Amino acid sequence: MAIASDLPLAHPGSRAIQAGAGRPGRALAAAIETGRQRVVVTALVFGMAFAGIGMGLVRLMAFADTGEGAPVAMVGPASDRADLRDRNGLILATTLPSMSLYADPKLVIDPIEASLRLSKVLPDLNPDKLLADLSSDRRFVWLKRGLTPAQQYEINRLGIPGLAFQAEERRYYPAGGLTSHVVGFTNIDAQGIAGLEKSLDSRLQNGESVALSIDLRLQEMVRNELQATIAKFKATAGNVVIMDVKTGEILSMVSLPDFNPYEPTAASEDALFNRNTLGVYEMGSTFKIFNTALALESGTSTLQTTYDQSPIRVGRFTIRNFRAEPQSGRWSVYEIFRQSMNTGSVHMFEAAGLQRQKEFMARLGLSKPSPLELPEVGAPMVPQPWSQVSGMTIAYGHGMAVTPIQLVSAVAAVVNGGTLYPPTLFKHDPSRPVQGKRVMSPELSRIMRALMRVVVVSGTATKAEVPGYFVGAKTGSANKAVRGGYNRKAGVTDFVGIFPAYDPKYIVMTMLEDAQAIEGTYGYNTAGWNAAPLGGRIIARMGPMMGIEPKDPNDPAILRELTVDPAGGAAPQVAAAVEEEEG
Repeated sequence: MAIASDLPLAHPGSRAIQAGAGRPGRALAAAIETGRQRVVVTALVFGMAFAGIGMGLVRLMAFADTGEGAPVAMVGPASDRADLRDRNGLILATTLPSMSLYADPKLVIDPIEASLRLSKVLPDLNPDKLLADLSSDRRFVWLKRGLTPAQQYEINRLGIPGLAFQAEERRYYPAGGLTSHVVGFTNIDAQGIAGLEKSLDSRLQNGESVALSIDLRLQEMVRNELQATIAKFKATAGNVVIMDVKTGEILSMVSLPDFNPYEPTAASEDALFNRNTLGVYEMGSTFKIFNTALALESGTSTLQTTYDQSPIRVGRFTIRNFRAEPQSGRWSVYEIFRQSMNTGSVHMFEAAGLQRQKEFMARLGLSKPSPLELPEVGAPMVPQPWSQVSGMTIAYGHGMAVTPIQLVSAVAAVVNGGTLYPPTLFKHDPSRPVQGKRVMSPELSRIMRALMRVVVVSGTATKAEVPGYFVGAKTGSANKAVRGGYNRKAGVTDFVGIFPAYDPKYIVMTMLEDAQAIEGTYGYNTAGWNAAPLGGRIIARMGPMMGIEPKDPNDPAILRELTVDPAGGAAPQVAAAVEEEEG
């Protein structure tokens, strides 16, 4: 052993042997103890040295000198921001590890050469700014956040002194622009800036994943159909909403144009604008759903009540029916709804009264912003003052503007049995009851479903028919309001469809902006020619996806459910029913 080699090698007659005579074990033990102490001391010295080095590395990673004597905390990995998933568990937003590049300019030997070489690997960086950053007096400067693995590898190969990487986390959106208006986006530091990323920011930061009501399958199908229709009719924009009428869950919400959530600053204001929640529009004849329900509920009209269809003069304006509709004669409420007559709708309103109209619209949630979870929600434009003339124009869909999501929610309440459910982007837990407020009687709701079915069978929405699905609908067309009147060359066309009408499960709303007449539409650019066929195609593709089987069109039970008595009247139970809560 090393210890033994330090002892003198003496022969039997030496003095050392004589001095240790009788005590050889004691000398050997002393030598071993001395060696052990030396080993311990050496280990302590090395341990303290490594501890010092470790602390230095921690300080180096945690702080960088700005050159002004103030330490700046380095951006480390973000907290684990939770996922957003669709109703089937597919990821819509998630957080993944990412590397970012920074520099200590004082350690960069040749800033000019370094900037030239880096520009070849990162061509999106501004060369002048890069050179300025690498030549600065600071001790820390970000060069590029969110590097790809390939970029990190190429930068490593350059071997430029003064550059280093920082491990971070980055938000990823697998669906890209497909859900951009719903999911929104975060900034580079994973803070919610728009959409659900913003409204759910604290929950996501705390690691609470959220299951949304959105069905990514429907979202893609709807976007494809909408995009094709916009191109076909040379429209400037369009949007679609699909809702479960019995829970308020939004299964699809598409607004075009949309944007890339990775580059929101590169998107136009038009692309960032969510037409379904921020757009406020006069909806045209789809509002006749509410006017007809109001007239029947009030008892001032029955389906058999007739009204004159001659033009109505109001001051310097004249209210008349669309050119394809009757311009004179007396027509029943049933026919007024089926053929979408403006003048008859005005007379129905006048019989019901202004105060009833105000109360009815408020009851359906049309006079205040939607309670949807998104931060981007527009407020309706309610006439101030709400005069008799305002009431007349509201009767046929002008003079009051709402968002598409408000329209969908209100129509859902009209057809689902009479219960208003708040719209939601969260997946419903089937083990918990859905809270809703009754706003009309089940019988009135049944009558309105049957009337909407008539519109598809022989009214303005025949191009939305899907065999076996018993679609019920209403169409609307309106010019865009501008200061001092309306732009006759710009407008919106919208369609609200339900299926199956005998027991509605889903409501589909489609809208196009500035759609043009094309070959085959005979000069018309109204909803029956563009928004309605779009709705029909979506329903035809959606039905099988959602497991809804087509039914026999001659099924007696279904036909009885969708039969309306032309002499049918009001629903007297509604006055008491509206006070009830459903859950």
